Parts: sequence; structure tokens; C-alpha cells
Amino acid sequence: MADKIKLVRGDTRPQIKMTLTNEITGAPIDITGADLLFRFRETGTTEVLDIINGVVTDGENGEVVFLWNEDSLNVDPGEYEGEVEITFPSGEIQTVYDLLKFKLREDFAS
Repeated sequence: MADKIKLVRGDTRPQIKMTLTNEITGAPIDITGADLLFRFRETGTTEVLDIINGVVTDGENGEVVFLWNEDSLNVDPGEYEGEVEITFPSGEIQTVYDLLKFKLREDFAS
């Protein structure tokens, strides 16, 4: 993913909506009954700043939404990244290879 998602410090939206697909076939990954986590950190660091649980909106078609926690974006402006991890009902784990990229700016009201 080349584009950066632009965010403002302290916001709780926009939600992150994704359709997870097989990189080779392009077919959706069936995430029915799966647990999904989104880990958020500053680019170039290893400390995870927040972990967000995904809400599966259409499991057969690989659709999931991640809603920012109240304090997720109460961090310094800068460059951030996130990864998605899927734990299937069988217990198997798959991490999406491509990282999501974010650019966070200060809020005028801060």
C-alpha cells in the first residue's frame, strides 16, 4: 500500500474499513468467526502504541472494520504504521504482509 492515510491528533474517525484478499488469486479471504487485531506504532519503532479489535462486517467477503479507540490518536504528530493479524477459528494465524501507513498532524484546537 503506497498511499498514507491522513489523520488528525485526538480524532476517533475515520474508521479503517478493509477487504482482505488472497494476494495471488484476488479472492476474498473468508474471515467468518475469525478474530482480527490491528496494531499501531510509530514508524521506525518497535513499541506498539495501541491494539484495536476488528469488527467483521461480511466474513465471507473478507470485510472488516477497525474503530479507533478513544486515545489511539492522542500521540505526537508524525509517521505511523499498522498491521493486521487474523486468528482463524482453527487457531491458525495469518498476518497481512503489507503495512498500512499513516500521517498524523496536530489538531488546531490542541
